[in-house]
Amino acid sequence: MNNSLGNTARLLGAGLRALLVLTVICGVIYPLAVTGIAQAAFGHKANGSEIKDRSGQVVGSSLIGQTYTLPKQDPNDAEEAAKPDLKWFQPRPSNGLGSNSVNTRYSLILSGATNRSADNGAVNGKCTDQAEEGTLCAQVIAAKDAVIADNTTASYTVKPQDVPADAVTSSGSGLDPDISPEYAKLQIHRVAEHNKLDVKQIEKLVADHTTGRTLGFMGEPRVNVLELNTALKALAKS
Repeated sequence: MNNSLGNTARLLGAGLRALLVLTVICGVIYPLAVTGIAQAAFGHKANGSEIKDRSGQVVGSSLIGQTYTLPKQDPNDAEEAAKPDLKWFQPRPSNGLGSNSVNTRYSLILSGATNRSADNGAVNGKCTDQAEEGTLCAQVIAAKDAVIADNTTASYTVKPQDVPADAVTSSGSGLDPDISPEYAKLQIHRVAEHNKLDVKQIEKLVADHTTGRTLGFMGEPRVNVLELNTALKALAKS
């Protein structure tokens, strides 16, 4: 009996010591080491890739897309569609899994795609004006018409063939922070007009915020909308 109690006590003691050692290593030393390395080598990314305006205020993350819309006439009307604020560069559409009543800066409660097939709503294999309402084709056609109407100014006419795919389709997550340089350039005249700035100034702004392919060959050139609009805000106030 005494030997049995002694063995049990030794096993319990060894288990408690192992628990203590592993808690210190895995619960204290390892997290501190990883956090220290992340802060030292990747401080900006480790802290959420925050973007700050000229006053130093955090305006968002470079990894998550935002919407730039006008306030609703009736904030309590869930059916009222938000209208884009045309003085800002607009991001990709964010048709996803639902609306978010808590943070209205984002149109999704969960990130995700519509999961509709590319020919959803197509007639004889083509997206036409006869596409059934609510289908992907109908959304794309409506979005294209809106892009043309919103970005056509007195001195600049948007042609249907000039509208890039990312202007009328959402990304897989619905929270893509980037747009193509083509979509950014398409918006230049409208942004310049609404902010009473010279077109050349906005062209330079877009060029300065265009990022090339990663390592020169991965992905596509892109423009981060939040970074671009933050710089636009500073330019408009200067």
